[in-house]
Amino acid sequence: MIPEQLRKSLEARVAHAFSAREAAVDVMKDLQFHYGWLTDEAVGEAAEILGLSRLQVEELATFYEMIYRRPVGNKMIHICDSISCWNAGYEKILDHLKARLGVEVGGTTADGQFTLVPCCCMGRCGDGPLISIGSTIYDHLTPELVDQALEIERLSGTAAPDHKGQA
Repeated sequence: MIPEQLRKSLEARVAHAFSAREAAVDVMKDLQFHYGWLTDEAVGEAAEILGLSRLQVEELATFYEMIYRRPVGNKMIHICDSISCWNAGYEKILDHLKARLGVEVGGTTADGQFTLVPCCCMGRCGDGPLISIGSTIYDHLTPELVDQALEIERLSGTAAPDHKGQA
C-alpha cells in the first residue's frame, strides 16, 4: 500500500492532466519508484488512481520498456541493439556483458546489482556500441571499457535502485 502523501500527489497529477492516460506513465513511474518495480498491487493502485481498468494499466505498462513488471536489479544496464550499434560491435559487447555478469539478456546478477536488457535505440548512433547504466551512457565500448564501466557502477554504491522513476 502506498503512503497517503504519494497517493494525494498522484491524484493531483491526474487531476491536472488532460486525460488519465496522459498521466499514466508518470503514475506508473512513481509507483515503480516506491516499490522498485511495478508490482501487481501497484497496477491495481494505478488503475484506481487513474480511473482505468487493471487491464488498461497492464497494457500501458507492458508497452513501455522502462516500466518493469518483475523484480529487477538495483542498476539497469540497457544495451543498444540498433542496427548502428550492431554494426559497431554490439554482439561482442553483449557477449562480454553476459559472461562478465553471469546472466542472459533479461537476467539479474546473483547479487541483485545489475539487470541486463536490450534497448532498441538510444539516439546516439555514431557513438556505438553503447550501454546506459542508470542515467550514465558509456559509448564507443570495448570489452575493457565495459569492465571499467561496471567497476565504476559497482563502486558508486547500491543504496537505492537507480532505475526507480525511469520510463
